[in-house]
Amino acid sequence: MFGRSRSWVGGSSGKSPRNIHSLEHLKYMYHLLTKNTTVTDSNRNLLVETIRSITEILIWGDQNDSSVFDFFLEKNMFVFFLNILRQKSGRYVCVQLLQTINILFENISHETSLYYLLSNNHVNSIIVHKFDFSDEEIMAYYISFLKTLSLKLNNHTVHFFYNEHTNDFALYTEAIKFFNHPESMVRIAVRTITLNVYKVSLDNQLMLHYIRDKTAVPYFSNLVWFIGSHVIELDNCVQTDEEHRNRAKLSDLVAEHLDHLHYLNDILIINCEFLNDVLTDHLLNRLFLPLYVYSLVSQEQSGEHPKISRQASLYLLSQVFLIIHYRPLVNSLADVILNGDLSVFSLHSEQDALKHSMSTSIRCFTKPVETLERSLEISRHKGKKKLQKRPNYKNVGEEDEEEKGLEEKEDDIEKLKGTESSTKGIKTSGETEEIEMVIMERCKISGAQNVGLTEQNTTDEEKTAAASRVDSPKRRPFLDMVYNAVECSEEDYYALFVLCLLFAMSHNKGIDPDLLEKIQVPPEQAEEKNSYSHVLAERLIKIMNQATQADGKIRLATLELACLLLKQLVLSDGNCIIKDVHLACYEGAREESVHLLRRFYKGEEIFLDMFEDEYRAMMSKPLNVEYLMMDASILLPPTGTPLTGIDFVKRLPCGDVERTRRAIRVFFMFRSLSLQLQGEPETQLPLTRDEDLIRTDDVLDLNNSDLIACTVVTKDGSQMHRFLAVDIYQMSLVEPESKRLGWGVVKFAGLLQDMQVMGVEDDSRALNIIIHKPASNPHARPFPILQATFIFSDHIRCIIAKQRLAKGRIQARRMKMQRIAVLLDLPVEISSEVMGFGHGSPSSAHHLPFRFYDQSRRGISDPTVQRSVFASVDKVPGFAVAQHINQQSPSPASSPSPPSSGTITTSTGCSDTITTSATSTPSATQSPTVRSGRRGRRRVFSLSEAESRG
Repeated sequence: MFGRSRSWVGGSSGKSPRNIHSLEHLKYMYHLLTKNTTVTDSNRNLLVETIRSITEILIWGDQNDSSVFDFFLEKNMFVFFLNILRQKSGRYVCVQLLQTINILFENISHETSLYYLLSNNHVNSIIVHKFDFSDEEIMAYYISFLKTLSLKLNNHTVHFFYNEHTNDFALYTEAIKFFNHPESMVRIAVRTITLNVYKVSLDNQLMLHYIRDKTAVPYFSNLVWFIGSHVIELDNCVQTDEEHRNRAKLSDLVAEHLDHLHYLNDILIINCEFLNDVLTDHLLNRLFLPLYVYSLVSQEQSGEHPKISRQASLYLLSQVFLIIHYRPLVNSLADVILNGDLSVFSLHSEQDALKHSMSTSIRCFTKPVETLERSLEISRHKGKKKLQKRPNYKNVGEEDEEEKGLEEKEDDIEKLKGTESSTKGIKTSGETEEIEMVIMERCKISGAQNVGLTEQNTTDEEKTAAASRVDSPKRRPFLDMVYNAVECSEEDYYALFVLCLLFAMSHNKGIDPDLLEKIQVPPEQAEEKNSYSHVLAERLIKIMNQATQADGKIRLATLELACLLLKQLVLSDGNCIIKDVHLACYEGAREESVHLLRRFYKGEEIFLDMFEDEYRAMMSKPLNVEYLMMDASILLPPTGTPLTGIDFVKRLPCGDVERTRRAIRVFFMFRSLSLQLQGEPETQLPLTRDEDLIRTDDVLDLNNSDLIACTVVTKDGSQMHRFLAVDIYQMSLVEPESKRLGWGVVKFAGLLQDMQVMGVEDDSRALNIIIHKPASNPHARPFPILQATFIFSDHIRCIIAKQRLAKGRIQARRMKMQRIAVLLDLPVEISSEVMGFGHGSPSSAHHLPFRFYDQSRRGISDPTVQRSVFASVDKVPGFAVAQHINQQSPSPASSPSPPSSGTITTSTGCSDTITTSATSTPSATQSPTVRSGRRGRRRVFSLSEAESRG
């Protein structure tokens, strides 16, 4: 018996077992705890290591041995942890204890083990322990511990935290006290904890009533005040930073406001009706309406009613409508903006007047009466005094009895408040429960009643004033301000925010479509559009006209937003309802955009690169309004210098290069919208389409194509034998196809216009060739997709290849520049030379150099469109020319040869017929590389063979 007892505590010798992951080792740890119940300097490290080892064994036991938790529960070992905490043992032990307990709960996976740990209420004792929260490390581990516990909440474990008899929920109430902590990670953890609690409360009515009756109003009122104070700080930063010196701080403030809105939206989408009513009431009447909306028309600052700048108000409201889609909230807010007037801020709530007899309106951004911590203490003591009676938000007439109870506890609460506030560091304040009851009842009023006021809420004088305004048209100062801001005469500072606000409201799924139809701004998914706002359309077109001016101060983001809104106004399922007068004005603006780009049209290489780069950038990254409204830089006055680091579309251009880029973008936007309004497809852009290009692994018919053999040496030293061939737009490296004679498989294909060719100093047979990948960002560093050395058989073939590639690049760029000239309605000069060589075909003057691209859009079934893959317009030896010699054709001296023909066949077996080359192929007598043969037969001789034969 005694031996068994001694082994139960690790043996009489007290030696540690060899296997640390075992029940025996846990017994030994228990033995150490019993021998060291008091923390001293000598045993502090031993206790910390013991606690760490116990945690490690418990995690192992959760996975492997259930008897470990049986022993832990039987010996009530959690009590030792509490005793160590209560001894004020110092920071070191406290941090290690919180850390190990947090690790323990994070790694426990079995519910039975979790129930063992949560039993006996020891965890709640740790939660309410008075830690020294001025220590950042203790604060971090404590809030992480609470977050870990909240992640374990479910319908079963919640009973370990919420005490129905004492009406207490320590995990939730202790966490929300840190909602305004200076450290952002602490605030984020508090939001996670509250969201987890709200989700679980949906299935627990008692806990839901506790959260609603005891904590909802104090927490939400203080949260709203904290958000509003943060907004005022943001606005002060905007107004004092015209030189863009505090952009980092402004970005942090904007990011924090976005976090607040996402947190509020997360609460609303949980769809807890009681919580949503309280939160909606506080957001509308204590934040959005008095601070955001009222600042649109009133810029008078006062101590009691602070205001923010107009640009900040528009910016923040846009964020609200982009993020929050809760129908009662966004409908009420949008109704005030679109239909409301200043009377919604000048009348008092009847219930508020009855409760407080105050002169302030319910729609006022004011500081809560009580701090959150004090409100929670008052609520907790009331719950203890009246255990059998839960506070009812409808018991408005029972306030006298509650106030008596409050006075009896006043002295005790003051003492508690002094100690709690010194440790928690709470900065803002909350409300009493009497306010809470009134607000909860008021939340049941519909959105329309929140905005408009009933007769019972008005005095006789107000009724008389309202009756006198019946015959006069209703003034809508907020909507008037929105429309006036769109009509920008010089710069688009306010116009950009207004367009973002209109876009956000029209795309918000929670706003009633009828509300938007009243101002003739149809929502995004409107099924049918019969009319649109002519005033808004005219002002959008005016913005577009200003954007086409050479010295215009309309940013590209503003122009793109205007195009999006105009398209949304007048387009419905492909049908355009725009009036002829508005369409004519728009087409006039489009013509101006063409004239603007003509000023920058140049024959230089950089124009073509910018033209294609801007098109790729616009297509790959269209304007995202949500991302735009995350950027704090647009809150500052528009600037024209790239030194600020602001994206090009969000600032004004600087220098000729950026003005060229802007003119190109403006042209693209006008062209795209014009085609959509007219219901026409885009057939000219991009200049090079992927489907028209040769791709890797395509199988091509190379008969009658002039190929140059070479060895390709890459940067890593590998060597490959390939054949070099040049098409109109591309150069290709091919290798013979094993199954069909005269066919080849493409191993690489790159655009000639993005190629650089350089000779090798010490080797006349080699060329260094680099081909860059087209960049979507004009400022991005070119990325080479091919960087290799090409070694040819002799220096003659090397010279031919270099000449062919260089002239091919020039011709490819020239053809694209001529296609741009056609887009700009500029005269196109048909060159009598192709790639620098004389043209022998008189019919060539009737063909545009870019007809290959246009005709290639025709279907593969069109028998009139045929082209060999390497059909060329050049007569240079070494050029890959496809010739079809027909002995029945007329004499080459009297007429041009027929156009070449051929097919491209991919590896999938599909045949793609492509148009002929840009000119008629020369006859056999004109080229030394081709000889006549039997009827219909094709033969190709190399350059050396042609020279040897005379």
